[in-house]
Amino acid sequence: MKLPRIFCRGLCVLVLLACAGTTIAADKEELETLRETTLRLIQLMVDQGMMTQEKANELIQEAKLAAEKNAAEKSAAEKVAPEQKEVKAADTPKGKDGKATNVIRVPLVPETVKEEIREQIKQEVLTQAKAERWGEPGANPEWLDRIKIDGDLRLRMQADRFDKSNTSAENLSVEGINVKNTTKDRFRMRIRGRIGLQAKLNDKFGAVFRLATGSADDPVSTNATQGNYGNRYTVAIDRAYLYYQPKPWIRIAGGRMPNPWLHTDLVWDEDLNFDGLYVNLRKNFFKDKFTGFMTAGIFPIQDIESSGTNQAKSKWLYGMQAGVEWVKSEKASFKIGLGLYDFKNIEGRLNGDQLTAQNDTAPQFRQKGNTLIDIDPSPTSERWALASKFREVNLTATADFNVFDPYHVLVALDYVKNIGFDKSDITARTKSDFEEKTTGFQARVTYGIPQVEKRFDWNAYFGYKYLERDAVVDAFTESDFRLGGTDSKGYYLGGNYGLDKNVWLSAKWLSADVIDGRKFSVDVLQVDLNARF
Repeated sequence: MKLPRIFCRGLCVLVLLACAGTTIAADKEELETLRETTLRLIQLMVDQGMMTQEKANELIQEAKLAAEKNAAEKSAAEKVAPEQKEVKAADTPKGKDGKATNVIRVPLVPETVKEEIREQIKQEVLTQAKAERWGEPGANPEWLDRIKIDGDLRLRMQADRFDKSNTSAENLSVEGINVKNTTKDRFRMRIRGRIGLQAKLNDKFGAVFRLATGSADDPVSTNATQGNYGNRYTVAIDRAYLYYQPKPWIRIAGGRMPNPWLHTDLVWDEDLNFDGLYVNLRKNFFKDKFTGFMTAGIFPIQDIESSGTNQAKSKWLYGMQAGVEWVKSEKASFKIGLGLYDFKNIEGRLNGDQLTAQNDTAPQFRQKGNTLIDIDPSPTSERWALASKFREVNLTATADFNVFDPYHVLVALDYVKNIGFDKSDITARTKSDFEEKTTGFQARVTYGIPQVEKRFDWNAYFGYKYLERDAVVDAFTESDFRLGGTDSKGYYLGGNYGLDKNVWLSAKWLSADVIDGRKFSVDVLQVDLNARF
């Protein structure tokens, strides 16, 4: 069993002081043997990992200094009491043969040196004991302090009210919109559960892992609809990523991560997570009133293995956003970010004579709204893919006014434009001519406590959204407004009320109409009971 290093240190210093600072009445060979034995003992401790070579050298140097100090004190003492300088021959012990025996006279270690050693060992022991919680009743292991577990549970009642004059599901399917019901109201009970783990691996690295309910085939919803003959819910990996933060102003993360952008749900659904890698930089300036930020990342959308019969390419998203945060005062702060989200190989391509060569250009998941083309040449089957390319320019701004403390006025504005829509390119690929509908915007105002956490906390909000059919990729925008997708306009309002600590009630009403496609209007009511831990 290895001795703790702090005790080894004290032992070595004492031995070295005794050896280096002693007047010895033995011959030089015995003195040299004792010295070599001590040095070998220290080297053995180094070899066994009890201390480093650097620490051993430090101990030897300390011993030499202590020896010099001891010699100086002894010299001063001899001047005061010269009669004690030597031991009289008559007082020297003799052996059976009558000859004087060798005597090793070791003077006491000076009290100041002993006190210094005792205090040093005491402080090191206390530091180690505090770090490892020696003797602390019910103390958890140190590694538990680096792990945080959190989660939430939501019970939802949702009512979907369809306009009775909506186009039938059969007519919508002509444009590739796959819905089962357009006119009959629906009432559902839904549930969402999430539990996550955050681990701080060291001062620079961390790991995050989270599980959530919801379909594994739907990236924009973690809801599970109740009423499946009591069958268990599907649970999937919602997040799993590592991050590296060597300095406060830089953060690198990779894996399956939360949305890294300043955003609203105009472009990205709140439940959407990103696969890939991103780098975030932040810098304070002007007396820390302004913080500049930039985020850049690369994210795989659909991995495709090309072969002789498969000519489709893997789909990617390259994103970048730059912006600034301004804390004007305790009463007002602002954020603004300009982003570019460039999707690669996401547009559909016709199969032509090769019946399946471009099949994978069709999206794995979509909601509704984007302009679609049928890439399958067979008259008896359909395979719908996106007509447009997508290169989205997104300007997002938020403001927080704390003028009625503790109640805030929060304003969020969002604008998006798809500059990837190219009529000539679409015509060349699809032999069709489509009208350009590529802009979207949203405005929202909230009043109340920004984050409802305790009893009687509350807030209320109102917003308006307008999102043309090819402004964004419909797969990734909000899944509740007009039951998901683009080509939507309308308003929404709602609020949150705290029932107790970490438990609150929320309600939301969304009323959305189609902009210029076949009529499909839906009003949605959601009432939620939420809990977090």
